Amino acid sequence: MISLFIKRYLIIALAAVSLLGCAGGTRLNEKDTKAVAALRRRIDAILADSALARSTPGVKIVSLKTGEVLYERNAHLLFHPASNQKLLTSAAALKLLGPDFTLNTSLVCDSAALRDGIIHGNLYLVGRGNPDLNTNDLFGLAQTLAQKGIREIRGNLLCDDYYFDDVRWGAGWMWDDDYERFSALAVNDNIVSFTVSPAAKVGEVAQIQIVPNTPHTDIINTSVTAASKAQMDSLRLPSLSVERRGSNVFVIDGALALDAKPRTFERTVVQPEVFTGQILRELLLQNGIKFNGSVQRGLSPAKAVTLAEHRAPLMPLLINLNKISDNLSAELLLKVVAAERAGRPGTGEKGMSVIRRFLARAQVDTNALNLADGSGVSRYNLITPDDIVKLLIAMWNDFSVRNEFLTSLPIAGVDGTLANRMKGTAAAGILRAKTGSLSGVSSLSGYTTTAEGEEIAFAMMMQHFLGSASGVRRVQDQIGAEISGFRRARAANASSK
Repeated sequence: MISLFIKRYLIIALAAVSLLGCAGGTRLNEKDTKAVAALRRRIDAILADSALARSTPGVKIVSLKTGEVLYERNAHLLFHPASNQKLLTSAAALKLLGPDFTLNTSLVCDSAALRDGIIHGNLYLVGRGNPDLNTNDLFGLAQTLAQKGIREIRGNLLCDDYYFDDVRWGAGWMWDDDYERFSALAVNDNIVSFTVSPAAKVGEVAQIQIVPNTPHTDIINTSVTAASKAQMDSLRLPSLSVERRGSNVFVIDGALALDAKPRTFERTVVQPEVFTGQILRELLLQNGIKFNGSVQRGLSPAKAVTLAEHRAPLMPLLINLNKISDNLSAELLLKVVAAERAGRPGTGEKGMSVIRRFLARAQVDTNALNLADGSGVSRYNLITPDDIVKLLIAMWNDFSVRNEFLTSLPIAGVDGTLANRMKGTAAAGILRAKTGSLSGVSSLSGYTTTAEGEEIAFAMMMQHFLGSASGVRRVQDQIGAEISGFRRARAANASSK
């Protein structure tokens, strides 16, 4: 029998081994210790930049090889993540839905309604949350109907977006910003484009080109063509503007000079599901399908036959979400995750609950953070750099989705929101990270590889600064370049001289 003394000795010894192994099982030698200490001094110097004089930086940098914390400052404080929130949404969507998941948009009708090329009833456009659906995709649906010999629809076109709830706006979003409304049926980012050109004569209203031009939008044109910019200034004429008033009534106001170049304005629409249906209506007519009914919102029948379907793979959607930081994509995918993992209709609240459970499996304390949306637009979101790094580590260690997750992130100096950052540095072409920006908030979190091939996960979250974020981004870029060029051998070479 083992004595009580020996048992206690073994427990202490095992605890000591565990502590040494918490950095991935690798005990740091003197060379590593000196190299890391030197790296920390250099990052401290970078963070002393005047751009951060009155702000709060939160930084955590971890070796994925050893588990060692290479640097941290304020890593356990709560920050607004801005679009770093998209890391949570995209990671959860990728893992919980799977890389092969598709978001389908369908045309269906009642199983008894289709006879001899005529739909004797309603046609239903059914959405499943594809954020990248566009006019060409809808044209393909209409074309498929025509190719199947369907010549006429004798009912209405009903737009079924009941896969989601009716909440069109994020919690904590600012009303003076005009973000795209949420819907399981969204097309062209729920945006209408207005190109305004001067008229042929002075004093006439400007010429307006609308894309797409559907009955869903009404125009009030009170603009005027002036003789010149000088005349506009002397008469104090207001500059050109396009504003939505009420539902989908757009007022074009102000003046532009006779020799002015055309100007294009993009504005969001409300009732995006009907907007999508109105575009489809025009495309049905273009494909020779007779239709005299109305376009409205409606629920598709339980017993329906699918006539045409567009399938959108998840991966291109995630790449678009993270590379260009698309807010609508993040919010719709949050609700898709909710619908698929917590039941229909997909809601933001269900989506957040699913993500909390997902984060808990990554060892994140979900009782010490706040999640409000999928995109990071809301200032109600609060999370720590340590939480972000834990998520990054979990995704790195999951070989079933690691490559896909990395592929979705912007690459320094190459593409997405990092296309013009860290060019000509050690980070260029190597560092992959998600940016995040709100007024007074800037974040950068992701992965890089050191000059010696050591993989790194990092989170940088800065907030409470005034004015432009350019100085803060410069600091982030310097740190990104520093860790990408990090060499443990540097300290050893210096100490041997």
